[in-house]
Amino acid sequence: MNATQQQQNNQTALKKNRSKKNTNHFTDMHDLPCIEKIVCTVGETPHPIQTNITGKFPEWINGSFLRNGPGKFEIGNQKFNHWFDGMALLHQFKISKGQVTYRSRFLSSDSYQANNEKNRIVVSEFGTVSVPDPCKNFFQRFLSRFELPKHTDNANVSVVTYKGDYYVSTESNMMHKIDPETLEATKKVNWRDFIAVNSATAHPHVDVDGTTYNMGNSFSHKGSYYNIIQVPQMKYSTEETLEGAKVLCSIPSTDSAKPSYFHSFAMSENYVVFIEQPLKMDLLKIVTSKLTGKSISDSFFWDPKLKTIFHLVPKKNGKVSSFQYLAQPLTTFHQINAFEEDGHLIIDMCASDDGRIISNYNIQNLRKSGEDLDEVYNTQCRIFPRRFVLPLNVDEKTPYDQNLNGLPNSSATSFRIAKKKIFCTHEDLHGEDLHEYGGLEFPQINYGKYNTQPYRYFYGCGFRHLVGDTLIKMDIRGKHMKVWEQPGLYPSEPVFVPSPDATEEDDGVILSVVITPNKDKSTFLLALDAKTFEELGRAEVPVNIPYGFHGTFIATAV
Repeated sequence: MNATQQQQNNQTALKKNRSKKNTNHFTDMHDLPCIEKIVCTVGETPHPIQTNITGKFPEWINGSFLRNGPGKFEIGNQKFNHWFDGMALLHQFKISKGQVTYRSRFLSSDSYQANNEKNRIVVSEFGTVSVPDPCKNFFQRFLSRFELPKHTDNANVSVVTYKGDYYVSTESNMMHKIDPETLEATKKVNWRDFIAVNSATAHPHVDVDGTTYNMGNSFSHKGSYYNIIQVPQMKYSTEETLEGAKVLCSIPSTDSAKPSYFHSFAMSENYVVFIEQPLKMDLLKIVTSKLTGKSISDSFFWDPKLKTIFHLVPKKNGKVSSFQYLAQPLTTFHQINAFEEDGHLIIDMCASDDGRIISNYNIQNLRKSGEDLDEVYNTQCRIFPRRFVLPLNVDEKTPYDQNLNGLPNSSATSFRIAKKKIFCTHEDLHGEDLHEYGGLEFPQINYGKYNTQPYRYFYGCGFRHLVGDTLIKMDIRGKHMKVWEQPGLYPSEPVFVPSPDATEEDDGVILSVVITPNKDKSTFLLALDAKTFEELGRAEVPVNIPYGFHGTFIATAV
């Protein structure tokens, strides 16, 4: 090796060392198993097939467990870059009299059809920029760089309801109404045909009267706004979709050019709470993404110099509270529950102290192994359940020098720090034992009875890997937890199904789809007793299923 080559090698090594030195490491895990096979393309199974039952599924469970997530990660010889980009694959586990059948179907979105027709990635996704049409001449391809990016309708995140109908959605302005029996898409629905928003979340909340609330973005020459959406519960014709939807409230972004990203929001009995976090989107980068060849994900950045802001909006009048509730910088994707108690608004959420987690979920990271995989995981901040307590009865006479959280047995604090500002610190909703399981995400509760109400239990996935590797039941009273785990198995979001004769909050069953990369065609639907957290049964599926995002259970009347 000559001197020049040696110098180049030394410079390269120095850059790597500097890079590692400047990277935050939150854990020190080693020898994580490779999970590449649970983020691989699979085929669809559009007709029901039988599963192999071991143990027992309770006879009273009667209905369909629907799941959504990416199932196709390549088009032709082109690959998607991010986990959020894969083509939506819908799953149905139909449970009846202790038996389970399975079917799956790719969502026939415009994006999916156009990609398949051209055999290349035609529509840009969150982390992937479409390549200009090679059939166009150079000048046409050049001009196409100046077009605004098209909205994808690849609704691969969740299954939601509006007016009693089922939809699959992502974080664009497009949703698809589906037939939950066949999983076929029956109608594409554009939020912008009803209200002036550019997008909406995949996590709406349903009120006790059937009214559905959601959050949407709007960007215009007037600035950036966060919009609270209200969709009525009544449907006057079978063809109706979002008719009657309205914007209840528009909250201006603190920085109109760089609004906050949000994946969900919180709702109590009387309030909608929007959490403006320091995870930001650079709109200029998004608008010029086709010109620069950058993806939407490249526009995301974390600004830890900014505080988190809780915006409270009463449902009855849609007027934003004149008081801002502040907290240290945090990132939250999923809230657990919110409710009011003795003049306080309590918000429980899964949160972390760092906002650079999204880039870790590039597909190439999920498919790494050895030290490279360990490095991805160790640079990812852990997510834990937290409680914030926001005092509601505040005005000009509220004192500055005392904790405004008057709830007994709560270590959360709220102090008035300025004329219209309250600063809040959280209380951990867990004990030290949760650290052994890598924190908790994908939280679920007994939603039908306890959403917006005081509650005791929530369920989620422990994250000792980049995806969930345990199921956890958390008892807020005493902060105790129960755990289901088996080596090499990766359970997805737990969904609570209440028993028909339930007398207690945790009377029911937890359903979770469990994936393993270690054995072909070995996915199964797991049923746990929600009270004891002991396994009741599993339904083994004779096809491969990728690790997905969210789902719901639809009970069928007997």
